[in-house]
Amino acid sequence: MIRLDILSDPICPWCYIGKAHLDRALADRPDHPFAIEWHPFQLNPDMPPEGMDRRAYLEAKFGGRDGAVEVYGRIAEAAEAAGVEIDFAAIARTPNTLDAHRLIHWAGLEGRQTFVVAALFRAYFREGRDIGDRAVLEGIAEAAGLDRAMVARLLGSDADVEDIRARDAHARTRGVTGVPTFVVGQRHVLPGAQPPDLWRQVIDDLAAETAP
Repeated sequence: MIRLDILSDPICPWCYIGKAHLDRALADRPDHPFAIEWHPFQLNPDMPPEGMDRRAYLEAKFGGRDGAVEVYGRIAEAAEAAGVEIDFAAIARTPNTLDAHRLIHWAGLEGRQTFVVAALFRAYFREGRDIGDRAVLEGIAEAAGLDRAMVARLLGSDADVEDIRARDAHARTRGVTGVPTFVVGQRHVLPGAQPPDLWRQVIDDLAAETAP
């Protein structure tokens, strides 16, 4: 197996689109060699713990309403082309994702990481749920087969908070400035929402390298 490390944030639309592209390629290449692991990168590490109104956040980030409309118009087009469903109108708040990243980490320990990542994307982008809300995260954990009571206790503590922050900071010191960022075999870095054709080529090239 070859490690495929993915740096991502569950409120990043390009990460959601990038995962859809990768999933399509993996479905076409069921014998792919990847062992996938998800890693934390917060788009907004300074976000208040309670999050903030999404419209206010976007207008502040993109220099007003027109800038936000322009940027998210491009995202909507890319999502449609990728066959990814996003209900932007349903998203009322931009959450702090530290707790979501903690849940992704714990899910990884139980072998349920990709399931939880997909559930977080779906909850935020399709259902408009606040994935900074611990009750929402507990429900996602339970649906993934994790112990809800245990996850609730962990979320109520500082468990792994500093580890997540340290891993995020480490990625930035290594030059990661945006997500998604994919690292193939701990050697090759692929930034951005790469198309399925590129992933199919990567998989085919890896297969050729390892062929007897």
